[in-house]
Amino acid sequence: MSSGKPGILLSNLGTPDSYSVADVRKFLREFLMDPLVIDLPFISRWLLVNLIIAPFRSPKSAAEYQLLWTEQGSPLKTHSLELLNKLTDKLGEQFHLALAMRYQTPSIRNALEELRQKGCEQLLIFPLFPQYAEATTQSVFNKVSDELRLMDWQVNYKKIDSFATDKKFIEAIVSQGEWLKDGSFDHTLFSYHGLPERQLKKKYSACLSKNCCDELTDNNQHCYKAQCEATSSALVEKLGLAEQDYTICFQSRQGKIPWIKPYIEDEITKLAKRGIKNIRVFSPAFVADCLETNIEIAHTYKNLFLSLGGESLTLVESLNSSEGWIEALDNMIVRAMRDN
Repeated sequence: MSSGKPGILLSNLGTPDSYSVADVRKFLREFLMDPLVIDLPFISRWLLVNLIIAPFRSPKSAAEYQLLWTEQGSPLKTHSLELLNKLTDKLGEQFHLALAMRYQTPSIRNALEELRQKGCEQLLIFPLFPQYAEATTQSVFNKVSDELRLMDWQVNYKKIDSFATDKKFIEAIVSQGEWLKDGSFDHTLFSYHGLPERQLKKKYSACLSKNCCDELTDNNQHCYKAQCEATSSALVEKLGLAEQDYTICFQSRQGKIPWIKPYIEDEITKLAKRGIKNIRVFSPAFVADCLETNIEIAHTYKNLFLSLGGESLTLVESLNSSEGWIEALDNMIVRAMRDN
């Protein structure tokens, strides 16, 4: 029986169920076998993932996840569940909300089943990736479409494909860094998850050419790098930063093929050589703290900077379940469901 309430499906990337090598290997296999993540032919991708990456990377990744883990489990899942609960308290009178991870649990299939059982006749699919990328946002949309077909559920749904410059999203990020006093840092990094250059060029052949990604326009509205630049520009304006006081960079590069530049490790090295001593880091691509923020930035890159003579590298906490983030999501969801 219909409840009359639309359903909101919030989705993030996912996390292993534990930091055991077996669970990390299972997560890596599901994640990396996605053709939008590793865009190779199936046989090549299967051999690479199952015979090379998963067996050899799993022990190292498991050790990193063990460092990341808290008493509550994976921070990504913990913060996401807290977010769901707070958002349900705020919007539960208007909508049914469910949380899914693109990989592992809670699954997209289970979240959709939950919303169907509650009688939802309209859905909003909301991947929590601020900047659109086929490897993240589009992968969620494809998975939802596949699962709805397998469920034989013909339901109308809307999509939010990005929110890179949403005003309240930008304000929420800025508020997360307000505890850092002026003078406690002398440079700001905006660090985004990287992607292979070839994936950007598949979407827009002119991508990465001169000035292509500098400004977000109707012609490149789904360009990941252009959206990262747009997010950074909005943050720079809100923070009142001068051009020489910030750097945009990309992290998490894997393998030897070219990824989006500049690489964070190169920029940290340059800043140390310039005599910069204290760095503040925002990670505007990650709405919840995870391996890439708490381990990669707050440990690996911090240690690199300190080894080069830096004095401090301070990570600004991700949005997690902060009040500003709840307000931003509330605004985006209500607006999306109201608009035709």
